[in-house]
Amino acid sequence: MGRAAPTAPIAVVVEDDESVRDFAAAILEETDLDVIACDSAAGALAVMREHGSEVALLFTEMQLSGEMDGATLARTVERDWPDVRLVVTSRPGAAQAVPDHAVYMPKPWRPFDVLVEAERAASAAA
Repeated sequence: MGRAAPTAPIAVVVEDDESVRDFAAAILEETDLDVIACDSAAGALAVMREHGSEVALLFTEMQLSGEMDGATLARTVERDWPDVRLVVTSRPGAAQAVPDHAVYMPKPWRPFDVLVEAERAASAAA
């Protein structure tokens, strides 16, 4: 789930659907960001607690299984790590729960759009 000593800014991908998580991580691995993939908000919060100052991008599904959903995760990250670029994704029409500073990307999202947000996050972290 994590790396000992990342050398680049980090993108955290949070998705409970393994195939979607793997696809998003593969896209982001083509950027200047190191990628940590998580299957839950709890896992993502653990990464944030350990590497929060190094995280440039949080890419999360809104409807996650477990005690915390992606919208709550995004609001927590927005509050505790305000410099992290937030991208929240879900089915169309779910944008009302997106935090103010997050980018909402309806599913199915386009890989190009994910890459654009990653570039913005990497540029801001530099």
